[in-house]
Amino acid sequence: MTQGFTLWLTGLSAAGKTTIAMALEQELLGRGLRIERLDGDTVRQGLTRDLGFSKADRDKNIERVTYVAKLLSRNGVGVIAAFISPYREARANARRETTNFIEVYVATPLDVCAARDVKGLYAKAFSGELKEFTGVNDPYEAPLSPEIIVHPEHDTVAESVQHILDYLEAHGFVPAAAIVLNGNKA
Repeated sequence: MTQGFTLWLTGLSAAGKTTIAMALEQELLGRGLRIERLDGDTVRQGLTRDLGFSKADRDKNIERVTYVAKLLSRNGVGVIAAFISPYREARANARRETTNFIEVYVATPLDVCAARDVKGLYAKAFSGELKEFTGVNDPYEAPLSPEIIVHPEHDTVAESVQHILDYLEAHGFVPAAAIVLNGNKA
């Protein structure tokens, strides 16, 4: 890989962003590529732990992540960013600021996300106990024209990853995986 890119996965909480991002990261690292994964949960433990969940704080969170992605991607690193990033304008800014921005909409319906939520956040949001929860009592602005859409409620993680890989390979961001024939790479 000679050029960096920023692959930005957006979707509701529990949509499958982190799961897909981790599987994609392992595939690309296995190919010997320079890849960094930035994830909402881990970034909030360090880089943005001082921020809450107001719109201003969410925008600041994405602004900081965008800055890191900008530094990495302009230096030839493939960045996989997995964030709810609910506001279109914040994602548009990330597109403007980073190198080779590719938006991936992890299009999992709200009811499916709520059913798979192991943290119980949706139940708290539906009951009113949790305020400013994206998709329930705070808006999520779905992408209007993402480069890639994956549907984890219908597709396996491997199928979603392959869909993303197909795009990255077709657009020259990553080389195609070597084909293995009879145990030998072709």
